[in-house]
Amino acid sequence: MNERDVLLNELAQGLHPMSEGIEWFDDLGSKEQSEVLLFLRHHCVQARAVAEDASESIRRSGLRPTHTPAVLISRGRIDTQLGKIAGLTPVDERRKAFRLLIAVLAVADARRRERFCSGGCGHWWHHLCAAD
Repeated sequence: MNERDVLLNELAQGLHPMSEGIEWFDDLGSKEQSEVLLFLRHHCVQARAVAEDASESIRRSGLRPTHTPAVLISRGRIDTQLGKIAGLTPVDERRKAFRLLIAVLAVADARRRERFCSGGCGHWWHHLCAAD
């Protein structure tokens, strides 16, 4: 666990405003942004994101359904589409990808927490509220 991991999970859990996350993301270099997007993609898959998460994730992210990341997540296998979203290179698309991947992580991890961790778990990111 490092500072980046904690911040991204706090953003997904709504413990920090997205505006703070966007500011942090924008301050990263291109290479670091790519690493963050790939990290988020990996954790969305680990959280068992499913195609049905697309609509709610788009809504939570504040993206229009016509924005590239929103179009991508709505088509095809979710794991493949998350990889395409994480690989977007234009700066404005990266910011949208960041917002959407945080929202996907929020939706998928909330479901995982409810289904598998409601009786307690050892996932450090599920105990961030208590750590604050």
